[in-house]
Amino acid sequence: MSEEGRPARRALDIGERKNQHIDICLNEDVEGRGEGTGFDRYRFVHSALPELDFRAIDIGAAFLGKRTKTPFMISSMTGGTDEAGRINVRLAEMAERKGWSMGLGSLRAAIEQPERAASFRVRRFAPGIPLLANLGAAQLNAGFGADECRQAMALAEADGLVLHLNGMQELFQDEGDVDFSGLLRRIERLCRDAEFPVGVKEVGFGIDGATARRLTDAGVSFVDVAGAGGTSWIEVEKYRSADPVRREAAHAFLDWGIPTAECVVGVRAAVPGTTIVASGGMHNGVDAAKAIALGANVVSYGRTLLAPALGTDEELERTFDRIAFELRAAMFGIGAGDLDRLRRTDRLAKVRW
Repeated sequence: MSEEGRPARRALDIGERKNQHIDICLNEDVEGRGEGTGFDRYRFVHSALPELDFRAIDIGAAFLGKRTKTPFMISSMTGGTDEAGRINVRLAEMAERKGWSMGLGSLRAAIEQPERAASFRVRRFAPGIPLLANLGAAQLNAGFGADECRQAMALAEADGLVLHLNGMQELFQDEGDVDFSGLLRRIERLCRDAEFPVGVKEVGFGIDGATARRLTDAGVSFVDVAGAGGTSWIEVEKYRSADPVRREAAHAFLDWGIPTAECVVGVRAAVPGTTIVASGGMHNGVDAAKAIALGANVVSYGRTLLAPALGTDEELERTFDRIAFELRAAMFGIGAGDLDRLRRTDRLAKVRW
């Protein structure tokens, strides 16, 4: 672990922190107040003659070497507590049924405290889907290396690892890790040493094209832009903080971040061949259609699924089905019979303001 045993000491608080995160996301207003996701700046041009049978529209996709029924993914959200484990199981079961990929919350808790590992073991509930293990990139500066990443992969029986870049969240978290120096070099070393795909994601403030280029040049396999317009983790940490400076300063950052749509456009332009995951404020399938038309390969949903995951099976299934229907309906409305045609469409226009 890090010098002075810092991560091990903080691990004592991980379970409580994860439960607090769930409670705050469910019960507090934690959305950013900036320009939104940016998808409202784009409109599809309706086709009155789509020349399609709606029933034949194909939204099948691929991620991490596996074919999937949809281009959707459950964002890395939680783990490390009994409640988080129940959420993960329910989401995994539904992801398997509906053909979604799934990301797990940070496995740091399970590595530092093995008794928490059960909440991440969902592979038996979702044997066929792409599954992502997850660790904070900052942990590479706190003693974690390729061995710990392999441990996370093995524990989750995952198909790939995503490193989350959450500098602003850590800064506003009382117990946060704020040493992000030299991380690109460490990420590059991990990508070189790893036998599995390594991706990166933000947590709601976005990744721009230039940063994506640096990361892919370092060997990163996919980029989850996790742009602004959804949950602000500065706001989440504000509700947890005992530090009046942090709580008061959070207000100045309500509009912080790059809108998700602009992240997708920027990353696709900067790194034409990379796999892009669009996340950050995704609530419906129409925005998913716009994200794919702008260049995304996968579209990921987080807080949109959290409340349904704690509700009835019918409510959760209805949420999954609604998002898929909305995507297919948008494709029908512009005459795109599959995702390749959606990516090549000329029927997405930027609105003049």
